[in-house]
Amino acid sequence: MTFDPSTLKFNEAGLIPAIAQDATSGEVLMMAWMNVESIARTLTSGEATYWSRSRQEFWVKGATSGHTQQLVDFRIDCDRDCLLIEVNQTGAACHTGRRTCFYTSVQDDEEVETAQPMPQEAPPSA
Repeated sequence: MTFDPSTLKFNEAGLIPAIAQDATSGEVLMMAWMNVESIARTLTSGEATYWSRSRQEFWVKGATSGHTQQLVDFRIDCDRDCLLIEVNQTGAACHTGRRTCFYTSVQDDEEVETAQPMPQEAPPSA
């Protein structure tokens, strides 16, 4: 069956949540939003491309930071209202510099940080 993005269930803003997961480890990395065009760009380029609600523009993961997400598999949930993007992650997935955005755990009614920012990579030598 040919994939037709119009069969997905988008919210009133034309967006659908997308969970990025490390294709090797299975670790959940982040959640972002996609629209029809960012889905098409992701599937065509192989680079995870999201829609930034705050900037109102397309966001190719890692375009400025170098922390890229290369598409391995693109999955649709059973209700067709959420996406799972399996990726090969380079560097931190979270804008805080952590490997994953899900680094805060609730334990005994307390928030506990479970990960520290990744070490900064040295800039390439000239």
